[in-house]
Amino acid sequence: MVEIKNYSVASGKVGSKQVDEKPFGRVLARSLKNAVVMYEAHLRQGTAQTKERGDVAGTTKKPWKQKHTGRARAGSKKSPIWRGGGTVFGPHPRSYDWRMPRKMRLAALRAALAGKLQGGAVSLVEGLSFAAPAAKAARKVLADLGASGSCLIVLHHADEAVYKSFRNFPRVLVREAKDLNAYDVCFYRHMLATSEALEQLRERVGLSAEKMGA
Repeated sequence: MVEIKNYSVASGKVGSKQVDEKPFGRVLARSLKNAVVMYEAHLRQGTAQTKERGDVAGTTKKPWKQKHTGRARAGSKKSPIWRGGGTVFGPHPRSYDWRMPRKMRLAALRAALAGKLQGGAVSLVEGLSFAAPAAKAARKVLADLGASGSCLIVLHHADEAVYKSFRNFPRVLVREAKDLNAYDVCFYRHMLATSEALEQLRERVGLSAEKMGA
C-alpha cells in the first residue's frame, strides 16, 4: 500500500488515502523506453527533403573538355562535390510510425503508473467538476496540491467544463482514463486523478496483467 494525497474540491482540504499499488505491477525500464520512443516517433512529421543530382535544375552540359585544360575532370555541374550540386544520401519524406503490440503498450502503462505511485507524484481529487469553465477554481486546485510544474489530470469521462478550465494553463494536460498512455504519464511531473479514473485505470491494467500471467 502507498499513501497518496486526497484533495476535496468542495472543502479545499488535503488529506491522505491508502492505495494498493499491486495491480499496477512494477517499473519495467525496457518497456517504458520502447513506449516513449514509439510515441515520440509518432510526433515526427517526416517531411525532410533534399535534392539529389537528378533533382537539381540546370544544364547537363559538360563544364569543360576532358583533357588538356590542366583542371580536374568534371562531367556535371550537378555533382555533389560542386556548390549548388545534389546531396548524397540526404533525407527524403518517410513515415517514422511504428507500433508496439497492445500487451507491451499496457505493460508500459502499468510500469509508468507504478513509478508515479511509488514516487508520490499521484494525487486523488474528489468532486472535480465545474458548472461552467472556471480558471480561477482550476488554479486553486493546482495550488492547494502544490502541483507546480507540469501536471496531468485524468478523468473517468469527458468533461468539457473541466477541460476548458485547465486548457490555458501551460504544461497541463487533461486526459480520459481510457485514452491514457505511458508517454503522458512519464512526461508530466504530477498526476491528478479522480477516484473513478484511478479505479478505471486499475481495471484496465489489471486485466492486462491477468492475460499476461503477471
